[in-house]
Amino acid sequence: MTPADTAPAHLRSVPAQPRSAAPSESPTPTTPPPPAVPPPPATLIGSVQRAMRLLETVAGHVYGAPAKQLARETGLALPTTYHLLRTLVHEGYLRRDKGLFFLGEAAERLSSSGARQKRRSTVVDTLAQWRDLLGVPVYYAAYREGEIEVMCVSQTPGTPAVEEWADFRETGHAHAIGQCLLSQLDGEARRDHLDRYPVQPLTPYTVRDNHSLLRRLERMRRMEPVTERQEYALGAVCAAIPLTLGTTAATMAISLPAHQEDRLMPAARQLQSEIGRRLGSLALSISM
Repeated sequence: MTPADTAPAHLRSVPAQPRSAAPSESPTPTTPPPPAVPPPPATLIGSVQRAMRLLETVAGHVYGAPAKQLARETGLALPTTYHLLRTLVHEGYLRRDKGLFFLGEAAERLSSSGARQKRRSTVVDTLAQWRDLLGVPVYYAAYREGEIEVMCVSQTPGTPAVEEWADFRETGHAHAIGQCLLSQLDGEARRDHLDRYPVQPLTPYTVRDNHSLLRRLERMRRMEPVTERQEYALGAVCAAIPLTLGTTAATMAISLPAHQEDRLMPAARQLQSEIGRRLGSLALSISM
């Protein structure tokens, strides 16, 4: 008998019971997020929609249309049609003549503005095509009401335009654009311009005085590219092509870094050729 057998019962060790494995914890089910609620549709103003339908319908009637016909064609109630027509007449978008409604001056101004934007877009696109073709920035400028106006410049980071560090309007004597435009003016208009914007030296290469510039302009051949080399900005050379647009003096021009001067005239000749091919279709657009 072992000592454990003789020990009092209450001191006898109880055999250890095997521990049951803890039940595995089941994962807590995740609740899917509620579906996103789409934003409410933008509020549309019905009266504006109806007024626009009326305007579009009137625009389709060159010889005008009465209110009843407009109501029928737009599907609007006649009282609503009358109310909108009165408002549009009051605002100048329609006019009434002998019971018929026509587009008014305000609507025509909108149409004219849209046409100008379309013409400008044509010029911008064409200059971008020439820029990519020649690998140079391309400028379009005109002489209007006694001022040199650079209307559009097409450039890229790889083909940057010359920085306008001195006002182009006041320094036409120094850059190819200005010289090209001034060469297309008559003697009186040239002298008037130089009275207002006299020659001033910008770089060591700039023409020195009004008399020297006038002599240079007189020697320029009418349809030849006008070039300048570092007269406006050190490190830049430019060429400008004269354009014939009725009585308007205009030009397309390019610029290059001075160390690429050998590319200037070949690029100018190529641009002149491109202009010759496109001028007919561009004539209206570039008179914007």
